[in-house]
Amino acid sequence: MLDIYTIIFLALAVFIFVRLRSVLGQRTGRERPPYDPYSRDTARPPQPASDKVVPLPERPVSPPAASPVDEAPPAYRWEGVAQEGSATAAALDEIARIEPDFDARHFLTGARAAYEMIVTAFAAGDRRALKDLLAKDVYDGFVAAIADRESRRETMESRFVAVEQAELQDVTVRDRSAQLTVRFVSKLISVTRGPDGAVVDGSPDTVADVTDVWTFARDLGTRDPNWKLVATEAAQ
Repeated sequence: MLDIYTIIFLALAVFIFVRLRSVLGQRTGRERPPYDPYSRDTARPPQPASDKVVPLPERPVSPPAASPVDEAPPAYRWEGVAQEGSATAAALDEIARIEPDFDARHFLTGARAAYEMIVTAFAAGDRRALKDLLAKDVYDGFVAAIADRESRRETMESRFVAVEQAELQDVTVRDRSAQLTVRFVSKLISVTRGPDGAVVDGSPDTVADVTDVWTFARDLGTRDPNWKLVATEAAQ
């Protein structure tokens, strides 16, 4: 026969077993293994897979902003025309200060064209063409030489084969008057014939190497854009 205390302990044990079973449930064999926080395979417990999860696109990585130190320095304005820091460059800067649109390369292109026109016009005795390109004293000298040639009834022919070089040699600015000296290197065929057509100077078949140093001038800040020849010199 069980005493009253044994019956009470048995009833209490059955009650506790039933409560634990209802709270913890039963093992079915499909339970997930417990999460091991020290496992090397994963840094966090596995998450349930879901077909409703949409992965976000990765944010593009922007390139680092360029440092001001890496930026290319501005190009030298008179590159190929005058040496940086030279007196010629400083004079060109002064011209550009008065006339911001001044372009030294454009000037040299125009000087080359004027050089060919003046030499050709002098040979042909074309005073009208020379008048627009020469300063008065230079024009007077050219006209005197043409008149002397005509007095001897001589004719002159000049033909350029090439102007190989037009190089800025010197620049001066005084009282807003600019003078640019250009050294020309060219190949030229030139011949002077007498009244009977005989050659008195030069050759119709020989290409001569000619070097001239000419100076062009104009007043800056005026409406007249034309440069005029103010001095000529045959280089040695």
